[in-house]
Amino acid sequence: MILIAGGAGYIGSHINKLLNERGYRTVVFDSLVYGHREFVKWGEFVLGDLSDIEQIRLAFKEYPVRAVMYFAAFAYVGESVEDPQKYYINNVANTLNILKVMKEFNVKYFIFSSTCATYGNPVEIPITEDHPQNPINPYGQSKLMVEKILSDYSTAYGLRNVALRYFNAAGADPGQEIGEWHDPETHLIPLVLDAAIGRRENIKVFGTDYDTPDKTCIRDYIHVTDLADAHILALEYLLNGGKSDVFNLGNGNGFSVKDVIETAREVTGREIVDIASPRRAGDPAVLVGSARKTNEVLGWQPKYCMGLAPKTQ
Repeated sequence: MILIAGGAGYIGSHINKLLNERGYRTVVFDSLVYGHREFVKWGEFVLGDLSDIEQIRLAFKEYPVRAVMYFAAFAYVGESVEDPQKYYINNVANTLNILKVMKEFNVKYFIFSSTCATYGNPVEIPITEDHPQNPINPYGQSKLMVEKILSDYSTAYGLRNVALRYFNAAGADPGQEIGEWHDPETHLIPLVLDAAIGRRENIKVFGTDYDTPDKTCIRDYIHVTDLADAHILALEYLLNGGKSDVFNLGNGNGFSVKDVIETAREVTGREIVDIASPRRAGDPAVLVGSARKTNEVLGWQPKYCMGLAPKTQ
């Protein structure tokens, strides 16, 4: 059985669905602080908080956990700058709790939801896995800390693990059973579409003075179903004897904030009002990743193109 910590959230719920479709048994462990009980449509569910180690132990006693997939992090860059303590407690200390219980129950496989934010400001594009890691915000720092912990656990305790460094997750389940449901919503694409349908009056563009062709941030978008597929490939890689490692999850193409807005205008035929706003603390100008290693080692081939056509590069 696969335990999915944070499996009621956006990415975890998509992975839970795909795991069940491929014949795996799952149990979702989630506090529902940001997750949604409605998204746990497959497998078992445990309402629990990773800050309470006894609740974790009870889940491991009740279910025959063979591997853990971990998505239970806070992930708002700006908030991490304003309240780093919240991020270090949840993203680092709580991860240590589940690793402690895994060690007690001799569970040897761990898939970690990491991030391209561990790289900081890139010194080369596209970013490869051996790029220097110099996070510029506490969110990225917290993820890098866990990566270092996992490396030490692998060496000392034989914990076989894969850290998957996401670029920008986007999209939703093609079967329309689950999707993106953040409250508050912070992701660019749903915010732009909300502006297109009149749910919001405008879209704020955070930073219009970056060193990019159109002066707005450039990001690498990858469909959430492709992310889910990569996690299962990583799990099977470990189960088949693969060593602990790290992999990027991106599509290798960069699109600016203005690219996304302009594409949404063309696709929807709606006017979308964009407003220049100050930069957000902790945002690099460009984040575009190379997934060559992931393709070669895991055999990952993304199937869903995000469908953006660059206008400004």
